[in-house]
Amino acid sequence: MPDRPTAPPRAWQRMLSGRRLDLLDPSPLDVEIADIAHGLARVARWNGQTIGSHAFSVAQHTLLVDRIIDTTVPDMAASGHVAVMLHDAPEYVIGDLISPFKVLLGGRYREIEQRLLDAIHLRFGVKTPITAKLKARIKAGDRMAAYFEATTLAGFAASEAAKFFGRPRGLSGVDLDLDPWPAEVAEQRFLERFATLTEMTDQSRESRT
Repeated sequence: MPDRPTAPPRAWQRMLSGRRLDLLDPSPLDVEIADIAHGLARVARWNGQTIGSHAFSVAQHTLLVDRIIDTTVPDMAASGHVAVMLHDAPEYVIGDLISPFKVLLGGRYREIEQRLLDAIHLRFGVKTPITAKLKARIKAGDRMAAYFEATTLAGFAASEAAKFFGRPRGLSGVDLDLDPWPAEVAEQRFLERFATLTEMTDQSRESRT
C-alpha cells in the first residue's frame, strides 16, 4: 500500500484568549494585547540566570526600556512609546533567546521574529517598518536596560557589561526599578502602561482630524 501523505507539523499556538497564532503566517487578527502581556510577564530575561525571588521578565524589561527612553528622549510621542512597548512582543510566542543562541540560529529565526513583529505592529496601528530614527532610539534604550540588568541582576562586572552594551549616559539620578516583580504584577503594569499610551495616541490622532 502506498504511504499516506505526512500531515504538515502544527505551526500555530493556542493563546489563553482562544486565538490561534500561526508562526509561519501570523495574522494581526489573532494578536491580543492580553496574550502578549501574559506571555511576556512569564518569559525570563537572561535565561532566568538572575538574582531575586522572581525571574526578571521581558514585560518588566520592556517597561524599563520605556522608562529609560522616556527620560533620554522626553519629546517622544506616545505612538513612539507604543512601538517601544512592542519591541520584544514576538517573544510572547517564541521566547527570549539569548543573543549568542540567536547568532547560532541565523537568519531563519530573524525572519520568523520579524514576521510576528509586523503582524503585531499592524494590529496596534504602528507604522511598519518603523523609522530608522525610532529603531535606533529603541535599540539605545534596550542596550542601556541590558547594561543595568547585567550588572545588577546577572552577575556581570561593570567593565564586562560596558564591553557588550556600552555605558549608559543621561540617566544620572533616575530611579530605575530593577527588583524583579511577580508575573502578575509585571503583567498588570504592562497592560496599564500600554492602555495609557494607546489612549494618548488615539487622542493625538483625533486632535489632528
